[in-house]
Amino acid sequence: MTRTARAYTNIALIKYWGKKDKQLKLPYTNSLSLTLDRFYTDTKATIIDADKDIVYLNKQLLDETKNKRIINYLQTIRDFYGFSDHFQIDSINHVPTSAGFASSASGFAALAAAINETKQLGLTRQELSILARNGSGSASRSIYGGFVEWQAGFDNASSFAVPIDENPQIDLSLLSVVINKHSKKVSSTVGMENSVKTSPFYPNWVTLVSSEIKEIKQAIAKKDLQKIGEISEHNAMSMHALTLSANPSFTYFAPQTIKIMQLIQELRQKGIFAYATIDAGPNVKIICTKESITKVQEYIEQQLSDVTCVVANIGPGIQYI
Repeated sequence: MTRTARAYTNIALIKYWGKKDKQLKLPYTNSLSLTLDRFYTDTKATIIDADKDIVYLNKQLLDETKNKRIINYLQTIRDFYGFSDHFQIDSINHVPTSAGFASSASGFAALAAAINETKQLGLTRQELSILARNGSGSASRSIYGGFVEWQAGFDNASSFAVPIDENPQIDLSLLSVVINKHSKKVSSTVGMENSVKTSPFYPNWVTLVSSEIKEIKQAIAKKDLQKIGEISEHNAMSMHALTLSANPSFTYFAPQTIKIMQLIQELRQKGIFAYATIDAGPNVKIICTKESITKVQEYIEQQLSDVTCVVANIGPGIQYI
């Protein structure tokens, strides 16, 4: 059976920053995310009579240098499940670089789901989350919709995501403000390693995440929008404090990142709901309500003429089309 699997991007509200096992992509802490509906990856896996895999991304054949990560991942799947088939992978990425979202989460979640269907592996969603994590840590969370927690675990079998509320009846939307579309000078992997090894505050980060995971889950259950926003913003700023306190110090912020944070504070002073979360990059995601998002977007665009704003809402988990 060959079906196309669709997986959506997610944004971590409680961040994952630091791997205790690079090969298995096991994090030091749990994390909690929100799956979004705006951007997604569609992937089909077809068994072929060949001695190597073929990968098409956006209908373009990837050469060996560009598809190495995917090829290695496919070999990992073969090793896991003891088959020798090779595949043609056809993946369409509806996550433009201009959107400010990483495509690895939706990409590897969709690929894992496509292989599961084609090979009829019969994986549960928990097993699918484990498989996706082996491609990209954050992909473990894109198996599910809504609010999702990735449990750090201690080995391959115990590190997976679980749904917190897949269809939350809550008035949250996300405004992504893209100020820089270029590659990061410090990759997330390198940034994590530097922070873990050299920031004197990393042990405090581990403790903080444990506490804020509990707090935000309570806020989600109570539909406490303000608390969700406050915890998310504080967690993001705490993560970036690790980069500033690393040795040597580094930051993903650009001058406009700081400016947007100032604008968000001004909006809150005006009584408009807006809270920031920022991943390993300069672009800012603003947690809004459906009522506030238009006002927030207009205010940001009035103050900063050279940014791109993208609206997203709560999205679903894996789908087959």
